Amino acid sequence: MSIDGWNTVLVLGGIRSGKSEFAEALVADAPTVRYVATAADNSTDDEEWAARLEVHRARRPTTWTTEETAGEARRLAEVLAAAQPSETLLVDDIGGWVTALLGPAHQPTDLTATIAELATAVRSCPARLVLVSAEVGLSLVPTTPLGRAFTDALGTANRAIADAVDTVVLVVAGQPSWLKPPPPTRPAAVPAQVTPAAAGTRVATGPTLAPMPLPEVLTPSPPPSTAEPAGADGTPWSTPPVAATGLTIEPGLELPMPDEDAGSQAVERVATRDLPGAGFGGLTQLVEFAAATQGTPRPAPWGSIRMLLVHGDHAGGVAAGTAPGDSARRAQEARDGQGAWARLAAEAGAELQVVDAPAADPIETDPALPLSQVEAALQLGWRLADQAAHAGVRLLVLGACGAGTDAAAAAVLAATAGAEPPAVLTRVRTDAGEYDDAAWMVRCAAVRDGLHRSRHSSRGPKEILAEVGGGDIAVATGVLLGAAARRLPVLLDGPVGVAAGLVSRDLAGPARHWCLLADHGGHPGVQLAADVLGLAPLLDLRLDLGEGGNALVALPLLRSALALATALPAHPSLRVESDEATPTEESEPAKPTEQPEPATPAADEPEFREPEPAGPGPTSTDPESTPLDSSGWRAG
Repeated sequence: MSIDGWNTVLVLGGIRSGKSEFAEALVADAPTVRYVATAADNSTDDEEWAARLEVHRARRPTTWTTEETAGEARRLAEVLAAAQPSETLLVDDIGGWVTALLGPAHQPTDLTATIAELATAVRSCPARLVLVSAEVGLSLVPTTPLGRAFTDALGTANRAIADAVDTVVLVVAGQPSWLKPPPPTRPAAVPAQVTPAAAGTRVATGPTLAPMPLPEVLTPSPPPSTAEPAGADGTPWSTPPVAATGLTIEPGLELPMPDEDAGSQAVERVATRDLPGAGFGGLTQLVEFAAATQGTPRPAPWGSIRMLLVHGDHAGGVAAGTAPGDSARRAQEARDGQGAWARLAAEAGAELQVVDAPAADPIETDPALPLSQVEAALQLGWRLADQAAHAGVRLLVLGACGAGTDAAAAAVLAATAGAEPPAVLTRVRTDAGEYDDAAWMVRCAAVRDGLHRSRHSSRGPKEILAEVGGGDIAVATGVLLGAAARRLPVLLDGPVGVAAGLVSRDLAGPARHWCLLADHGGHPGVQLAADVLGLAPLLDLRLDLGEGGNALVALPLLRSALALATALPAHPSLRVESDEATPTEESEPAKPTEQPEPATPAADEPEFREPEPAGPGPTSTDPESTPLDSSGWRAG
């Protein structure tokens, strides 16, 4: 396929616009193509129609196979669902499918349900898929009832499919216009995978590091829940895929916003629940956030959670007071299913993925990273979020570990929000629990010198990452952008996360609306950044368990609050009136729905196993009685 990285494409166009030829060109490099013809073959009755069909057949290479679905309208959805990841499908066109759907043989039929069924099949199709459809919205309203029914149904189908595919192209007079997303500025098969770079290494041109598999995921067992959250209409909600491949991350990036109406409705709904107390207090904003990001007034507790632990060291004065190799030891412990992060993730029922970011050079003398590695790190973060969404993850927890991360985040806060470094840098604490104020002063001086050295450079978001931010903050920024693109909420917890939040805000304003802050931990930099971003911490426990650890501790409380807000019925005094009119949402049991099949990962990415069904856990209540790596951790 000529458009690398986009798995599904909708090609729209008018009559004789060249849409079919353009769609065929998109799959010209595929070794084999399955051509799905939706129009009925009426060649015996209509010579002109037969000539049109013959032109289409003559353009198809001999290696292509043809499958016709005109005889049965629902057959198209079955073909897409049964497709294999190695296949390439070209469906031409949706207008023929709608014509068959409106035919007497398929009446009566539920158009809305059938179109939704097709859109679901498109969204979950593992094959590379190109669909062709006529754009009828620019023409006059037909004068006949059947013509109006056709244009209405086709317009509805086009909208549903456009929301389900990765990208949409409108062909006018043979010229393609990219509607979703904008066309890539440069071709790329896969964003470059970033590995740690040695201190002092400078790269002047594009990323030269070879792609490598994404880090493995540790999956706890038993899982907290395997149920998918449901949308407002009772159907399982899923995120439309957004491909990061080939995307250039620049300021002004267009990303979706959460559903504010669903959030407001959830707040109104939770105020009417049958509670013995006054309500959810500060956790009301949690319910509002979950409802807005899930797109339903009845948000479900997050069933699948993944923590991304970004490991990246900073050289020079920003790492003063840090024991050499300490962060690498902790990251390795997490990979081995040991240490604080692994234990907390297991307790919270969350997957754990440790990500290596490129090491940063001393900012007092050199830029932290070259711009080429910043771009690669951003796309690595985007790719990690994209991969999590493919695996069915419903919440990301962003954590970080590395020498000098606190001071690097302070430098980003100073560059983006005008903060004074000493005011946002915490005191340095030694392994013995004592304060090392001399090391704190060295860190302050390094941040000051780095800002002074880069005073003449652009204050663009990527330039800030290159000059003073470093690889870990760049990867975290990419995660936030990619998560927002996939409508995936992120729980922040420390200086790296909020610094990435500030940078992502300058790249794409909607990104911050997909972030939730669990606890500021008493960190002055986190408190300042949260104020700038408009993020009110849910809790004030002042924990300092390592970035990401505080959020993992808070997760059971947050999920319990969501479960209570979703399950509780309305107060009896409110139910009586509504029961007289129509059944309430609580009086009618929820209908079981089919769960969507998880999307198939790209060929170059490892496939992660979902958590196994819940089973009996360890019988001992003492967490120290059973080693962590033998009590439910496995690599997925």
